[in-house]
Amino acid sequence: VQLVESGGGMVQPGGSLRLSCAASGFAFRFYTMNWVRQGPGKGPEWVSKIKPDGDGIDYADSVKGRFTISRDNAKNTLYLQMNSLEPEDTALYYCARGLGLWGQGTQVTVSS
Repeated sequence: VQLVESGGGMVQPGGSLRLSCAASGFAFRFYTMNWVRQGPGKGPEWVSKIKPDGDGIDYADSVKGRFTISRDNAKNTLYLQMNSLEPEDTALYYCARGLGLWGQGTQVTVSS
């Protein structure tokens, strides 16, 4: 049972990144999935969620209108499209299945 994030990097303010999370070892298509982030010196912050069929999408107010969550159940993959990135978005981004299964995270740094 594993979640592996990728797609992080360094980008200038206003830029975009697309994160991916590859799931394995469980029936991905049956689970609500989340993105969670942790900025430097901060606690974890929930970012977004998506229900198994791709509906029931919700976002934190801090990213609403800039980030888009999606999933491909045929590929067992979760995505997060991040646009109009701000320095405050700098964080380690995790995909998570509930509270019990998290990936190792992918670093996003927004800096000029």
